[in-house]
Amino acid sequence: MSNILYIVVPCYNEQEVLPETSKRLREKVQTLRQGGKIDADSRILFVNDGSKDATWEMVQKLHEENPVFSGVNLSRNRGHQNALLAGIAVASEHADMIVSMDADLQDDVDAMDRMIDAYETGNDIVYGVRSSRQKDTFFKRNTAQLFYRLLHFLGAEVVYNHADYRLLSRRAAKGLLSFEEVNLFLRGIVPMVGYKSTTVTYERGERFAGESKYPLGKMVAFALEGVTSLSVKPIRMITMGGLFVCLVSLGMLIKAFVDYANGNVEPGWTSVIISIWVLGGLQLFAIGIIGEYIGKTYMETKRRPRFLIESVLLDAVEQEDASGRE
Repeated sequence: MSNILYIVVPCYNEQEVLPETSKRLREKVQTLRQGGKIDADSRILFVNDGSKDATWEMVQKLHEENPVFSGVNLSRNRGHQNALLAGIAVASEHADMIVSMDADLQDDVDAMDRMIDAYETGNDIVYGVRSSRQKDTFFKRNTAQLFYRLLHFLGAEVVYNHADYRLLSRRAAKGLLSFEEVNLFLRGIVPMVGYKSTTVTYERGERFAGESKYPLGKMVAFALEGVTSLSVKPIRMITMGGLFVCLVSLGMLIKAFVDYANGNVEPGWTSVIISIWVLGGLQLFAIGIIGEYIGKTYMETKRRPRFLIESVLLDAVEQEDASGRE
């Protein structure tokens, strides 16, 4: 018997690209069905993350025209990672395997064939990994590489050049849902699930239409989220930095006594001011990093739901008032 596949696609203001995305994914599902790779109950699950355009109306129309299209409508915008998790939560109740991907068609849909092959050989997690970044701008390519190196340096386990294009088995999806943190960085959490995994490489294309949902500001915030969600090493670095400053200060104190004993005393207004500014800056920077962690702890202790589902379109059944808490 073939396995049931659910393709989870988070959507935020994707009305420009959705017609082409739905067409390509429908064709892919048809091809996989005809080849006996997936069950006839397989679905394409669009997750509307509080879009302000006609995205949800388009999903509803697609569902009415063809039951292969399903939809999850969140009560409000909760961000890409929460929307993705909401789709996985719904899909895990019906699917044997779940493929997550973005709506912009930059991920190669044909890579799903090799993902499914890898799943059938016993892998619970299959990561879609970019074969190169030649199509990226110089700035984006180098900042992305710097980001992955920084995460590895800080001790976080992430897959290099992997975003959110991946296949999860049902048990891997259930394992992922058992992680209860509110501050989500799925690229770092999925490897923590720990089941057997492998990678599939593919050539990432250009965005088909619409605008990127990750401008520079959001990319920086996303990177900060990843670093502070996966590692406490920055706090340890502050401790080491503080120790270093103390040692330097002790050395300067000894030097001052030696100079005084030798009668070599000069006015030091400039050095004093520079020291004040440097130490003040280091203190503010340290307080900012510590504050980031405290803020995350504060949000986690509130135990707020990561998402609330307003409605689900699955076959001809519409379900109301689903909660995002496991």
